[in-house]
Amino acid sequence: MEQRNSRSILFLCTGNYYRSRFAEILFNNLAEQMRLPWRAFSRGLALERGIHNVGPMSRSAVETLKRLGVCLGADCERMPQPLTYEDLGRASRIIGLKGAEHLPLLEERFPPWAERVEYWHIEDEPGVLHLIEREVHVLIARLRDDGAAE
Repeated sequence: MEQRNSRSILFLCTGNYYRSRFAEILFNNLAEQMRLPWRAFSRGLALERGIHNVGPMSRSAVETLKRLGVCLGADCERMPQPLTYEDLGRASRIIGLKGAEHLPLLEERFPPWAERVEYWHIEDEPGVLHLIEREVHVLIARLRDDGAAE
């Protein structure tokens, strides 16, 4: 079994194509800029539902990241990845991007983990990336504050 990384955040969405990928890449960029000892990764709970997901990542997410000046690299080139128990076990924090959507999927597919997830309330629809950006900034601030208290 893989050892748990005490400084990793797992972002979850349904298809690992839009919301969670945007959060992952933005978080990693900001954490690096602020020299926080955290790294994010992302996975999807039901990739089979993303029948309209073409390519590795949503074009609007990539365009928004570019507009924000975020270095993209290989993170935008990997294909969506399904969630595994190993992924859950190696994350110290887990964030589902939409509670009403992701809690039932976790209860069905990963029941022991459903109540261990922090849920945000970001719909799977165009135009929500600014909401994810805001939540990622709040999360970064919380982690910085927690680190200052150590």
